[in-house]
Amino acid sequence: MNWKFFWRLNAHVQLAPILESGEETLIGGQAVMEGVMMRAPHSYCVAVRKSNGEIVTETAPLGKVSDKYPIFKYPVLRGLGTLGQAMSLGMKALKFSADVQLAEEDAKKQNEANPGKKGPTEMPAWAMAGQLAFSLIFFIVLYKFVPLWLTEQLKNSYPIIENRILFNLVDGVIRILIFLGFLYGISRANDIKRVFQYHGAEHKVVFNYESGKEVNIANAQSFVTFHPRCGTSFLIVVMLISMVLYMFLPFDTMLGKFLARIALLPVVAGLSYELIRYAAKNKGSLLTLLAAPGLWLQRITTQPPDDSQAEIAIHALKGAMELEKSQGGDLVIA
Repeated sequence: MNWKFFWRLNAHVQLAPILESGEETLIGGQAVMEGVMMRAPHSYCVAVRKSNGEIVTETAPLGKVSDKYPIFKYPVLRGLGTLGQAMSLGMKALKFSADVQLAEEDAKKQNEANPGKKGPTEMPAWAMAGQLAFSLIFFIVLYKFVPLWLTEQLKNSYPIIENRILFNLVDGVIRILIFLGFLYGISRANDIKRVFQYHGAEHKVVFNYESGKEVNIANAQSFVTFHPRCGTSFLIVVMLISMVLYMFLPFDTMLGKFLARIALLPVVAGLSYELIRYAAKNKGSLLTLLAAPGLWLQRITTQPPDDSQAEIAIHALKGAMELEKSQGGDLVIA
């Protein structure tokens, strides 16, 4: 695995929370490397297109986390369970797509250098674990430590920021600006543009399914790429909710504030999930305004797909639905 592939995979891992949509009773999905993962309540399918045009898939049953662990049926906790499963499934789907890409790259190199010699066809487990560890550290440093440190520096120059409400408002604005800068910067890469096209294909096909119309390329392409259950919307809500919650933290030292921010991550995620869930089911409520910034940002994180990318998303949805028929359970259309 070369460094170019490593950083390409790392970019996908960093974007995973943005690209996935997690809700255990709804149809959703995630863009992966040259493909799409679609999930139903009890099954999922990953479809990836190889360079020769062939579509390869991985389909498997998917147990509901709330059935296995009843504690995750309660508000806030159900968000943690669902999001945890969504991230785990997203990493599994991403690894499958990475293995397909890696096998193709290795086969090409081996054929050029040593015809007949077979190279590795799977990404080592340690490589994926390393990617996840790096991504977690990257997240904590970029979105927790850096905004807090910069706000502390500004407080030294502008004592008015010592006010707890103003301090956390400045800290939150810096965090959002960093997030926007990261999104804009990474969107300039050609590989990421293709990921965002597959992300758009996933949203269009989900919209097509939810509309009740026959799921096909023509129908899917008639829908927009902006979907309220997108991970982009979720992350924006997380940042807004955390801005409010941090105002109640009774810590004055930078270390205390930093550790409290890390400790509150599960609470912030659980509350954000509940708000997104409520807004999706009550489209006329004021809480739908929380999802609006995420929909605006999807102008960056989703791009119009071509027909071949829409075909991949449809292929993944059909694979998941075929298995879903044998798994049972009701599908809920938001």
